[in-house]
Amino acid sequence: MVLFFDIDGTIWDYKNDIPDSTVEGIRRAKANGHQCFLNSGRARAFIHNEKLLGIGFDGIVSACGTRIEHEGKVIYNKLVDKEDAVRTVETVRKYGFKPILEGHTYLYMEPEDFLGDMFGEKVIREMGDKLRGINECWGEWEMHKLSCATEVPDEDRLKCFDELSDIYDHMIHDERVVEMVPKGFNKGTGIEKVCELLGEDVKNTFAFGDSINDKEMLLTAGVGIAMGNSRGNTRDFADYVTDDLYNDGIYKALNHFGLI
Repeated sequence: MVLFFDIDGTIWDYKNDIPDSTVEGIRRAKANGHQCFLNSGRARAFIHNEKLLGIGFDGIVSACGTRIEHEGKVIYNKLVDKEDAVRTVETVRKYGFKPILEGHTYLYMEPEDFLGDMFGEKVIREMGDKLRGINECWGEWEMHKLSCATEVPDEDRLKCFDELSDIYDHMIHDERVVEMVPKGFNKGTGIEKVCELLGEDVKNTFAFGDSINDKEMLLTAGVGIAMGNSRGNTRDFADYVTDDLYNDGIYKALNHFGLI
């Protein structure tokens, strides 16, 4: 089997704390011959925590399926081309969005745009020297996708989405944050691409997630598992709901399905 795990809200909490049972469960699944992948909306540059990577995943699907690694090698990589990237930044700024451009080596943002913003300050703190300014690197970004702070009128948000609808699908996380992903890509297509490249049947996959950007992943996998702490209507897209991450949710689901 091939197992896919979301990160935020699934493997760890907002403080990046990972339950010991989660580490044990994933390692036991690997020892039983199952391949384990991270499958995250985070771009690869934002997946660098040593404890997380130290669990020993076989691969990483990052930036909603636009980049895939297996056994330390990049086996798929889709970047937004330069012309579209420049158009994107100019457009979102025109409508008052504050963008974070997400790539495999760096994230790009203007820190002053996110003063007092809890998520923005978390990004700044965790990225360190892997953070670059949008303006200082103008047009030279390596960009898989972007996220934006969108504290603007609904009318302006809709106009922006419409203007960029030929390039991106968007996911509204709440009234303040939107995620924009190249059309045709999501965590579900990431699963399909991994299976294609590894010669595995998609039916032989399990996926674990907790939020709306896990919808396609849960629907695509042979078995979609929602965490007990899932937000919104995420559970509606799952085949099974386990306990929350603080109460050994991953371990219990792995045990329930005989994977450990």
